[in-house]
Amino acid sequence: MPVPATNISEFARQGYTLARGLFSLDEAQELREHFLWINREHRRVSDNITDERDPLAKYPRVGQPHRWDETSLNWLIDPRLNEWMTAILGREPYAAQTMFYYKPPGARGQALHQDQFYLRVEPGTCVAAWMAVDRCDEANGCLFVVPGTHDIPVLCTVDADTDVSFVNDTVELPPGFEPIPLVMDPGDVLFFNGQLVHGSYPNSTSDRFRCAMIGHYIVGEAEAVAKWYHPILRMDGSEIDFGASERGGPCGVWVDRDGEPVAVLEGVETRLEHRSRRRT
Repeated sequence: MPVPATNISEFARQGYTLARGLFSLDEAQELREHFLWINREHRRVSDNITDERDPLAKYPRVGQPHRWDETSLNWLIDPRLNEWMTAILGREPYAAQTMFYYKPPGARGQALHQDQFYLRVEPGTCVAAWMAVDRCDEANGCLFVVPGTHDIPVLCTVDADTDVSFVNDTVELPPGFEPIPLVMDPGDVLFFNGQLVHGSYPNSTSDRFRCAMIGHYIVGEAEAVAKWYHPILRMDGSEIDFGASERGGPCGVWVDRDGEPVAVLEGVETRLEHRSRRRT
Protein backbone atom coordinates (compact mmCIF):
# COMPACT_ATOMS: atom_id res chain seq x y z
CA MET A 1 0.00 0.00 0.00
CA PRO A 2 1.50 3.36 -1.02
CA VAL A 3 2.51 5.82 1.68
CA PRO A 4 -0.31 8.40 1.95
CA ALA A 5 0.49 11.86 0.61
CA THR A 6 -0.80 13.35 3.87
CA ASN A 7 1.97 11.58 5.80
CA ILE A 8 4.62 12.75 3.36
CA SER A 9 3.49 16.38 3.65
CA GLU A 10 3.18 16.10 7.45
CA PHE A 11 6.78 14.91 7.72
CA ALA A 12 7.96 17.87 5.64
CA ARG A 13 5.85 20.35 7.61
CA GLN A 14 6.18 19.10 11.19
CA GLY A 15 9.31 16.95 11.12
CA TYR A 16 7.51 13.70 11.96
CA THR A 17 4.69 11.44 10.87
CA LEU A 18 3.00 8.41 12.43
CA ALA A 19 2.34 5.16 10.59
CA ARG A 20 -0.47 3.48 12.52
CA GLY A 21 -0.41 -0.32 12.52
CA LEU A 22 2.62 -0.63 10.24
CA PHE A 23 3.50 -3.80 12.13
CA SER A 24 0.90 -6.21 13.50
CA LEU A 25 0.12 -6.77 17.19
CA ASP A 26 1.55 -10.28 16.85
CA GLU A 27 4.81 -8.92 15.43
CA ALA A 28 5.09 -6.41 18.26
CA GLN A 29 4.44 -9.13 20.85
CA GLU A 30 7.02 -11.45 19.28
CA LEU A 31 9.62 -8.65 19.37
CA ARG A 32 8.77 -7.95 23.00
CA GLU A 33 9.17 -11.58 24.01
CA HIS A 34 12.42 -11.83 22.06
CA PHE A 35 13.98 -8.92 23.94
CA LEU A 36 12.73 -10.13 27.30
CA TRP A 37 14.59 -13.34 26.50
CA ILE A 38 17.69 -11.33 25.58
CA ASN A 39 17.45 -9.50 28.90
CA ARG A 40 17.20 -12.79 30.83
CA GLU A 41 19.82 -14.76 28.94
CA HIS A 42 22.17 -12.28 27.28
CA ARG A 43 22.03 -9.03 29.21
CA ARG A 44 24.05 -6.37 27.43
CA VAL A 45 24.43 -3.15 29.37
CA SER A 46 24.57 0.03 27.29
CA ASP A 47 24.25 2.59 30.11
CA ASN A 48 26.40 3.18 33.18
CA ILE A 49 23.65 2.63 35.75
CA THR A 50 25.12 0.95 38.82
CA ASP A 51 22.43 1.65 41.45
CA GLU A 52 20.59 -1.66 41.71
CA ARG A 53 17.51 0.17 43.01
CA ASP A 54 17.15 1.85 39.62
CA PRO A 55 14.68 -0.10 37.42
CA LEU A 56 16.98 0.53 34.45
CA ALA A 57 19.79 -1.39 36.16
CA LYS A 58 17.75 -4.58 35.67
CA TYR A 59 16.41 -3.54 32.28
CA PRO A 60 19.11 -1.47 30.53
CA ARG A 61 18.47 -0.46 26.95
CA VAL A 62 20.11 -2.68 24.36
CA GLY A 63 22.41 -0.90 21.92
CA GLN A 64 23.12 -2.06 18.36
CA PRO A 65 21.54 -5.54 18.64
CA HIS A 66 21.38 -5.82 14.84
CA ARG A 67 25.14 -6.44 14.86
CA TRP A 68 24.68 -9.81 16.59
CA ASP A 69 20.95 -10.57 16.50
CA GLU A 70 19.24 -11.61 13.27
CA THR A 71 15.77 -10.62 14.51
CA SER A 72 16.96 -7.06 15.08
CA LEU A 73 18.72 -6.89 11.71
CA ASN A 74 15.60 -8.09 9.91
CA TRP A 75 13.56 -5.40 11.66
CA LEU A 76 16.08 -2.66 10.84
CA ILE A 77 15.95 -3.34 7.09
CA ASP A 78 12.27 -4.36 6.92
CA PRO A 79 10.79 -3.40 3.52
CA ARG A 80 7.91 -1.54 5.19
CA LEU A 81 10.28 0.80 6.98
CA ASN A 82 12.27 1.28 3.79
CA GLU A 83 9.12 2.06 1.78
CA TRP A 84 7.99 4.74 4.23
CA MET A 85 11.35 6.41 4.59
CA THR A 86 12.01 6.37 0.85
CA ALA A 87 8.64 8.08 0.34
CA ILE A 88 9.11 10.77 2.97
CA LEU A 89 12.80 11.39 2.21
CA GLY A 90 12.64 11.07 -1.58
CA ARG A 91 15.50 8.58 -1.62
CA GLU A 92 16.33 5.25 0.03
CA PRO A 93 18.17 5.72 3.34
CA TYR A 94 21.09 3.87 4.90
CA ALA A 95 20.77 2.00 8.20
CA ALA A 96 23.01 2.98 11.12
CA GLN A 97 21.66 1.93 14.51
CA THR A 98 19.20 -0.17 16.51
CA MET A 99 18.17 0.22 20.14
CA PHE A 100 15.62 -1.50 22.33
CA TYR A 101 14.18 0.33 25.34
CA TYR A 102 12.40 -1.66 28.09
CA LYS A 103 11.35 1.32 30.28
CA PRO A 104 9.96 -0.70 33.19
CA PRO A 105 7.57 0.71 35.85
CA GLY A 106 9.22 3.54 37.78
CA ALA A 107 11.98 4.08 35.20
CA ARG A 108 13.21 7.55 34.33
CA GLY A 109 12.65 9.05 30.90
CA GLN A 110 15.06 10.71 28.51
CA ALA A 111 15.33 14.50 28.51
CA LEU A 112 14.59 16.53 25.38
CA HIS A 113 17.30 16.05 22.75
CA GLN A 114 18.05 15.80 19.03
CA ASP A 115 19.35 12.57 17.51
CA GLN A 116 21.60 14.46 15.11
CA PHE A 117 23.60 15.66 18.15
CA TYR A 118 24.89 12.09 18.42
CA LEU A 119 24.98 10.82 14.84
CA ARG A 120 26.48 13.94 13.19
CA VAL A 121 25.39 12.99 9.68
CA GLU A 122 27.03 15.09 6.92
CA PRO A 123 25.56 16.47 4.76
CA GLY A 124 21.93 16.32 5.79
CA THR A 125 20.69 14.55 8.89
CA CYS A 126 19.48 11.27 10.31
CA VAL A 127 15.93 9.96 10.59
CA ALA A 128 14.42 7.68 13.23
CA ALA A 129 11.86 4.90 13.06
CA TRP A 130 10.43 4.56 16.60
CA MET A 131 8.15 1.53 17.00
CA ALA A 132 5.83 1.07 19.96
CA VAL A 133 6.11 -2.47 21.30
CA ASP A 134 3.69 -1.79 24.17
CA ARG A 135 0.84 0.68 24.45
CA CYS A 136 2.61 4.03 24.96
CA ASP A 137 0.79 6.85 26.76
CA GLU A 138 1.58 9.65 29.16
CA ALA A 139 1.30 7.42 32.22
CA ASN A 140 4.02 4.97 31.17
CA GLY A 141 6.28 7.54 29.51
CA CYS A 142 5.33 7.90 25.86
CA LEU A 143 7.39 9.92 23.42
CA PHE A 144 6.98 13.71 23.32
CA VAL A 145 7.91 15.74 20.23
CA VAL A 146 8.27 19.46 19.57
CA PRO A 147 6.64 20.13 16.17
CA GLY A 148 8.61 22.29 13.78
CA THR A 149 12.01 21.96 15.44
CA HIS A 150 13.26 19.88 12.51
CA ASP A 151 14.18 23.19 10.86
CA ILE A 152 16.68 24.26 13.53
CA PRO A 153 20.41 23.49 13.93
CA VAL A 154 21.77 21.08 16.50
CA LEU A 155 21.31 23.01 19.74
CA CYS A 156 23.86 23.59 22.48
CA THR A 157 23.12 21.28 25.40
CA VAL A 158 22.63 22.09 29.08
CA ASP A 159 22.48 19.91 32.19
CA ALA A 160 19.37 17.74 32.52
CA ASP A 161 17.52 16.83 35.71
CA THR A 162 18.79 13.30 36.34
CA ASP A 163 16.00 12.66 38.83
CA VAL A 164 13.68 12.29 35.83
CA SER A 165 16.14 11.59 32.98
CA PHE A 166 18.66 8.77 32.69
CA VAL A 167 20.87 10.98 30.48
CA ASN A 168 22.49 14.11 31.86
CA ASP A 169 22.14 16.56 28.97
CA THR A 170 19.19 18.25 27.33
CA VAL A 171 18.21 21.23 25.17
CA GLU A 172 16.16 24.27 26.13
CA LEU A 173 13.12 25.59 24.30
CA PRO A 174 12.01 29.22 24.05
CA PRO A 175 8.44 30.38 24.72
CA GLY A 176 6.01 29.23 22.07
CA PHE A 177 7.48 25.75 21.62
CA GLU A 178 5.87 22.99 23.66
CA PRO A 179 6.41 19.21 23.64
CA ILE A 180 3.27 17.26 22.77
CA PRO A 181 2.63 13.59 23.67
CA LEU A 182 2.20 10.90 21.04
CA VAL A 183 -0.02 8.06 22.22
CA MET A 184 0.83 4.92 20.27
CA ASP A 185 -0.34 1.33 20.11
CA PRO A 186 1.86 -1.74 19.58
CA GLY A 187 3.00 -1.87 15.96
CA ASP A 188 2.69 1.88 15.33
CA VAL A 189 5.87 3.49 13.97
CA LEU A 190 6.81 7.15 14.31
CA PHE A 191 9.23 8.50 11.70
CA PHE A 192 11.00 11.72 12.62
CA ASN A 193 13.77 14.01 11.43
CA GLY A 194 17.09 13.93 13.30
CA GLN A 195 16.86 17.64 14.18
CA LEU A 196 13.43 17.23 15.79
CA VAL A 197 13.53 17.87 19.55
CA HIS A 198 11.95 14.96 21.41
CA GLY A 199 12.15 13.02 24.67
CA SER A 200 10.04 11.31 27.31
CA TYR A 201 9.05 11.55 30.94
CA PRO A 202 9.29 8.78 33.58
CA ASN A 203 7.10 5.70 33.62
CA SER A 204 4.80 6.55 36.54
CA THR A 205 2.87 3.27 36.47
CA SER A 206 3.42 0.42 38.90
CA ASP A 207 2.79 -2.46 36.51
CA ARG A 208 3.24 -1.43 32.86
CA PHE A 209 6.35 -1.50 30.70
CA ARG A 210 6.81 0.87 27.75
CA CYS A 211 8.96 -1.16 25.40
CA ALA A 212 10.07 0.37 22.12
CA MET A 213 12.29 -0.61 19.18
CA ILE A 214 14.21 2.19 17.49
CA GLY A 215 16.15 2.34 14.26
CA HIS A 216 18.30 5.26 13.15
CA TYR A 217 18.93 5.86 9.49
CA ILE A 218 20.94 8.26 7.32
CA VAL A 219 19.56 10.29 4.44
CA GLY A 220 20.66 8.93 1.09
CA GLU A 221 22.73 11.94 0.05
CA ALA A 222 24.93 11.83 3.17
CA GLU A 223 28.63 10.94 3.04
CA ALA A 224 29.69 10.71 6.71
CA VAL A 225 28.44 9.82 10.18
CA ALA A 226 30.06 9.63 13.62
CA LYS A 227 32.44 6.65 13.75
CA TRP A 228 30.55 4.82 16.56
CA TYR A 229 27.75 4.01 14.10
CA HIS A 230 29.93 2.20 11.59
CA PRO A 231 29.48 -0.13 9.76
CA ILE A 232 26.66 1.48 7.77
CA LEU A 233 24.26 -0.76 5.88
CA ARG A 234 22.26 -0.46 2.72
CA MET A 235 18.63 -1.45 3.11
CA ASP A 236 19.41 -4.88 1.66
CA GLY A 237 21.76 -5.52 4.60
CA SER A 238 25.03 -5.10 2.72
CA GLU A 239 27.74 -2.78 4.05
CA ILE A 240 28.67 0.48 2.37
CA ASP A 241 31.91 2.41 2.73
CA PHE A 242 31.09 5.58 4.67
CA GLY A 243 33.10 8.51 5.95
CA ALA A 244 33.50 9.36 9.66
CA SER A 245 32.33 12.79 10.78
CA GLU A 246 33.86 14.74 13.65
CA ARG A 247 32.05 15.40 16.90
CA GLY A 248 31.68 18.97 18.07
CA GLY A 249 31.61 22.18 16.06
CA PRO A 250 29.26 25.16 16.39
CA CYS A 251 25.88 24.56 18.01
CA GLY A 252 22.61 26.45 17.86
CA VAL A 253 21.36 29.05 20.33
CA TRP A 254 18.01 30.81 20.55
CA VAL A 255 17.87 34.54 19.91
CA ASP A 256 14.98 37.00 19.63
CA ARG A 257 14.45 38.51 16.19
CA ASP A 258 11.45 40.77 15.69
CA GLY A 259 9.65 39.13 18.60
CA GLU A 260 10.20 35.62 17.22
CA PRO A 261 12.60 33.00 18.65
CA VAL A 262 15.18 32.09 16.02
CA ALA A 263 17.82 29.35 16.31
CA VAL A 264 21.22 30.46 15.00
CA LEU A 265 24.61 28.80 14.98
CA GLU A 266 26.98 30.36 17.48
CA GLY A 267 29.63 32.47 15.78
CA VAL A 268 28.35 31.81 12.27
CA GLU A 269 27.03 34.39 9.83
CA THR A 270 23.28 35.03 10.00
CA ARG A 271 22.82 33.54 6.54
CA LEU A 272 22.96 30.15 8.30
CA GLU A 273 20.16 30.95 10.72
CA HIS A 274 17.04 28.80 10.79
CA ARG A 275 13.71 30.31 11.72
CA SER A 276 11.62 27.69 13.48
CA ARG A 277 8.08 26.92 12.46
CA ARG A 278 5.72 27.09 15.40
CA ARG A 279 2.98 24.52 15.58
CA THR A 280 -0.28 25.76 14.11
